[in-house]
Amino acid sequence: MAQENPHNDVTAPLHLMKPDYPTPYGIPAMEDVVKVLNRVYDYLDAATPAKVVDSKSKDEIKDLSKLNGDAVFALGDFRLTSYEWGVTYAGMLNAGEATGDSRFTEYTTKRLKLIADVATYFRIQLKANPEAASPVRTVLTPHALDDAGAVCAAMIKVERSGFKANLRPLIDNFMNFITVKEYRFQDGTLARNRPQPNTLWLDDLFMSVPALAQMGKLTGNVKYYDDAVKQVTQFSKRMFNKDKGVYMHGWVQGMEFHPEYYWARANGWGVMAMVELLEVLPQSHPGYNVILEQLRAHVKGLAAHQDGTGFWHQLLNRNDTYLETSATAIYAYAMARAINRGFIDKRAYAPVVILAWNAVATKVNGKGQVEGTCVGTGMAFDPAFYYYRPVNVYAAHGYGPVLLAGAEVLKLIKNFNYEINDSSLQLKIDAKG
Repeated sequence: MAQENPHNDVTAPLHLMKPDYPTPYGIPAMEDVVKVLNRVYDYLDAATPAKVVDSKSKDEIKDLSKLNGDAVFALGDFRLTSYEWGVTYAGMLNAGEATGDSRFTEYTTKRLKLIADVATYFRIQLKANPEAASPVRTVLTPHALDDAGAVCAAMIKVERSGFKANLRPLIDNFMNFITVKEYRFQDGTLARNRPQPNTLWLDDLFMSVPALAQMGKLTGNVKYYDDAVKQVTQFSKRMFNKDKGVYMHGWVQGMEFHPEYYWARANGWGVMAMVELLEVLPQSHPGYNVILEQLRAHVKGLAAHQDGTGFWHQLLNRNDTYLETSATAIYAYAMARAINRGFIDKRAYAPVVILAWNAVATKVNGKGQVEGTCVGTGMAFDPAFYYYRPVNVYAAHGYGPVLLAGAEVLKLIKNFNYEINDSSLQLKIDAKG
């Protein structure tokens, strides 16, 4: 005799059955978001000490007036002057603002002040001997946008906050590199000569635009805003696929056909650059609405590619590539900040952001390390390169985005009300909208 099933369409509201979600569904508790941020902070504070040591004796140099040519930053898991750490500095600032916990803010100010203080000594040493060893060589003599843009943007944010450190000479040096020395096409588009001559890297929107935008805000000089808008519009003209709503990773001027590999993290750098630009770009600027519409088109395309787990794939349109953490965190941050600033539709995209954050939070392990992040990645024109890029907890690219995302999601939760309506997460608003 068949067992009677007590739950059927007559006896139970089957539409309210709880699905077997692979990622937690619904609004996270704010204290749980803060716990994730705290775990990341605790790990990074220990893993990136703000100390200078003598490379020979290994003794800490506490008095920076007594630096010598053997001075180096204390060994940690990550580099204090890398572009990834420029993102981390920005993430710590945002986390400090969102939580009210000064530890996050001080993480950034302490390390940027240390870099500036060390640079004062090594500027003189490198002038006397350009080949001299220096822990701040990329700061004093940048050779690529990676060396300059992200760290510079973080420094300008600290400078604008009123924190007292000798950052302005470093900011001016970085900006001189970005605006004068970096290679460009004849139309002014920032470019590289690798892996092919005259190549555009989508990554370079983030390695330039936020610094340019922040410099415009710091100085009031419209030329920086103009350059930032130019980069977004001219990159987009060449690299944005309007049908798919996402960007190709690279574009080579000499190619008759342009292969389109929609690498997730590069699209993250692009969308974050636009949000950072709109945040400071005067609405009266002739490029404001152009950038706003480009951001909206990109966000729409990104949302359409989100996986049911909340993550995005390594190649956005290829669901057999792995789910990648850093890009997912960047999208969560950029969309959340765009909602909080009123740039994009809050009702349409808040659930996308919350799902993304819930996914990212599962990748922060008990030590505070971020799992599932693709390592540093060049550019390729074949799929295997992207499919099989390794992931590693020491891939520095994951930490800043997780801090940024968690902080901005905290603000998103505080700013709006939510409800579960017929089992689905909805942003709750009154009838007037």
